[in-house]
Amino acid sequence: MSDLPRKAVTRTAKLATLPLSFAGRATWGLGKRIGGRSAELVGQEVQQRTAQQLFSVLGELKGGAMKLGQALSVFESALPESVAGPYRAALTKLQEAAPPMPASSVVRAMAERLGEDWRERFEEFDERPAAAASIGQVHRAVWADGREVAVKIQYPGAGEALLSDLTQLSRFARVLAPWAPGLEIKPLLEEMRDRVAEELDYALEADSQRICADAFRGDPDVVVPEVVCQRDGLLITEWLEGTPLSEVIAEGEPAERDRAGQLLARFLFSGTARTGLLHADAHPGNFRLVPVEGEPVERWRLGVLDFGAVNRLPEGLPPAIGRALRLSLDGSASEVYEQLCEEGFVKASIDLDPEEVMDYLLPMTEPARVAEFTFTREWLRTQAARIADPRSSAHQLGRRLNLPPSYLLIHRVTLSTIGVLCQLNATVRLRDELVAGLPGFGDADLPGPREATGSEDPARDEEPAGGGTLAAERADGVADDAGEPGEEPAGPGRERT
Repeated sequence: MSDLPRKAVTRTAKLATLPLSFAGRATWGLGKRIGGRSAELVGQEVQQRTAQQLFSVLGELKGGAMKLGQALSVFESALPESVAGPYRAALTKLQEAAPPMPASSVVRAMAERLGEDWRERFEEFDERPAAAASIGQVHRAVWADGREVAVKIQYPGAGEALLSDLTQLSRFARVLAPWAPGLEIKPLLEEMRDRVAEELDYALEADSQRICADAFRGDPDVVVPEVVCQRDGLLITEWLEGTPLSEVIAEGEPAERDRAGQLLARFLFSGTARTGLLHADAHPGNFRLVPVEGEPVERWRLGVLDFGAVNRLPEGLPPAIGRALRLSLDGSASEVYEQLCEEGFVKASIDLDPEEVMDYLLPMTEPARVAEFTFTREWLRTQAARIADPRSSAHQLGRRLNLPPSYLLIHRVTLSTIGVLCQLNATVRLRDELVAGLPGFGDADLPGPREATGSEDPARDEEPAGGGTLAAERADGVADDAGEPGEEPAGPGRERT
């Protein structure tokens, strides 16, 4: 495959196979049931076949199709195990790779971006991709000054493919909904479409990565690769060694899972406050657990990649989130309701019972009610089922609540992060991170945390959550205006606070 399948008619035809395949399998399943097979067994077989078709198509097309698949993949923890089991390998495969460009296309792209003498800028350059992502693929190389670097090359036609995919996929939102219980697929696709231009702008990504690299330079907990070079459609950063979170999810020790989870929560809250940027692509492929030589796991760091999708929040996360969460822990139903109304979560034309709203929110605040909480698949499934079941009062109330546009991306990133924490099966001191990094949460005395280790079923003895192995480093964040090997990167930075 030379490039992305660029012609809209070709991509549309491939995407159109999804609902047709789903309908065909439903009919096939009905026939099996008429033939005497149990509904449960038939349902599981239909789900497995459907998953293979769905993620095969999304992965092959890359672009917006693969990006949606990656976004959905972090929610597999919310699916019932009978469904999630068959899906897991297909879902996590989208976090790792996609069919790469051939070497001839890579050489042509590098010459177009850096000139015919581009190889002189490198001591070494591996034409085989280390990883293939949704809009670009990454190559491992050695810059002329001896630094190991990650070179991300944007696929030809990536912009056209992204827009085409997201437009087509929005028509299939109802079909795709079961893969993310409690998440509205259509607004997710619309939000992705709105950000296409930003994701394709590697100069903008370079600026965001510089800001974060500057803020976390020398930090004991988080490391962001330094920017080396940026050109149109080309991003280069220092290479980051470490264990991808997909591997930690698949086979990590409990201490590694807990450390990764704690740092992921810390980066979500404190990182946004320090940089004014919310990393908006929270799936395992964008994070590494980075060992520190001679130090125990408790001192290892979190490596963060891919700053193409960010939410710019100069003042950090909105204080209203922290205040509402703190008030809910204190049982102040009327004050929580008032806060939600002020922020637009309850429209003026809607009148809800504050106590019912509190009952709706309380289970979701459980991780902040205890000193430490173990995020498990079972806990997330319980929450998803409670909200997604159309027969439940929680579902009916949830449909009457409103999600203001300014909170859409924050909501998705938070849900994605929780999904990854549950895949990690991590025990996290979330309350500590909220106090340290969430504006509004620690502004007043808090009710004392219960001494508990988290969810009722920590599931520490369960088989490790699926994730698959990332065979090679994925470095999805790369860039700078430097141009010449060894030249100091230029661009905006921000003093660490």
